This record gives sequence, C-alpha cells and structure tokens, in this order.
Amino acid sequence: MRIATFNILHGRTVGDGVHPARLIECVRRLDPDILALQEVDLEQQRSGRADLTAVAAEAMGAVAHRFVAAISGTPGATWMAATGEEQPGTAGYGIALLSRYPATSWQVLRLPRIPMRFPMYLPGPNRVMVVDEEPRAAVIAQLDTPLGPMSVANTHLSFVPGWNRRQLRRLVRDLKGLPGPHILAGDLNLTPDAAARWSGLRPLASALTFPAGAPSRQLDHILTDDPALCTRNCTAPVVGISDHRPLAVDVELG
Repeated sequence: MRIATFNILHGRTVGDGVHPARLIECVRRLDPDILALQEVDLEQQRSGRADLTAVAAEAMGAVAHRFVAAISGTPGATWMAATGEEQPGTAGYGIALLSRYPATSWQVLRLPRIPMRFPMYLPGPNRVMVVDEEPRAAVIAQLDTPLGPMSVANTHLSFVPGWNRRQLRRLVRDLKGLPGPHILAGDLNLTPDAAARWSGLRPLASALTFPAGAPSRQLDHILTDDPALCTRNCTAPVVGISDHRPLAVDVELG
C-alpha cells in the first residue's frame, strides 16, 4: 500500500504559473493509494477556478476524497477563516485527503490559531515580518484498507515555532480518540525529530522535501503508531510542480 503526502503550492510551478495537467501527471506518477494534499485551491482565479481535489482524485482513481477549506475567499487578498458552512461555489484554500479505499467516516478538526497579527523575527539584520497567521485544519478518514481498518489524518501546520507543536498535540489527541491504528501525514513545518517527539508517533518515511530544487530539510511527514507497519520503499521524487517534493512510502505488515 502506497501512502503519499504533497504540498502542491496550489498546483503552481515556481516561476511558470498553474497548469492542472502537471498536477495530473504528478499524481499519476506517484500512483498513491492514499494521498494527503496541502495548499489546495477550490474555485480560485489563480488556478483557473479548478477543483484541484477532483482533478487529483480522477488522476489516481480515488473512490473517496474530501476537500477541507482552511480559508474561505482568496489567499493574499480578502479571506476569512472557513467554517465548513460555506455556500457551494465559494472559493476556498486548504487541504484534501484522497483514497482508493472506501471511507466509513470523515472528521474535520479546526486547529488552534494565533488570533492576532504579530511580529516574527527572521534571520538577518532588521528582518521583522508582521504575520497574519492563516487558519489551520485537519481532515481524518476512517478507511477500509487491504492492511485492515485505519484512521488517517492529513494536515498543514503553522510555520510559527511553538504554535505548530501545540497544533500537533491537539491533532494527535483527537486522532487517537478514533479507532486505530493511526496514520498522520502532511506538511508539519517541523523537523523529523520534533515531529516524532511532539506527536509520539514514529516515522514511516525519511527524505528531504524542501525546497524542491535542492532540498535541505524534511518538513513533510508520514507517521504512525502501528508497530506492525513496515516501510518497504520511500521516495521524494522531483516533479513538475510546487516548491516541495512529494513524500511517498510503500508499507506492508511485518
């Protein structure tokens, strides 16, 4: 069974715009059975008003998929925190979880958010950025897989140090309230050591994923609490979109 996570940068090729055909090519090349996507557009002008979740679902042959907007409106312009009660056709931006296996239930979790704009200090002299941190969410599916039933979560955590750890602890607490075993995938904006330490889960995949051209960090992770799951193969291939590389792992029961 192949599990993959990919921050798709709303399907954009750095310096060359959005081409949904490239997303289709990437998903087909990854050939995942379970796919966690972050930075996903819905009805956004910049991505041709496409439903990128549906595009990816068709490319991989998903029988179950769910898009969860973290933002309602247009990133970088006028937006508000999504509630899940938006009208059909509302532009959104968030995460998606897709599966070739049937889902018996879905849960959406809205993660803690810094409620105000704040200064963030960056490396270098006089590097201060005022941040309006975007909302963060997680989506969890209970899936019937060839390896047995499992609860799988996808998220994209804050880049703010400390705050992402708080969000991760909240997500893992809720995830473990669902039937196990559990898998957590996504862009956690944490190092492998920090992701394992603050989640209490073990990594299934280890590879550098960011920045895509010459990766020096692993921000994207696939974690589990299932001692029976074993990694057979792990890859972070060069693909035609995004500033991240996708992370994919083939797992089996040991």
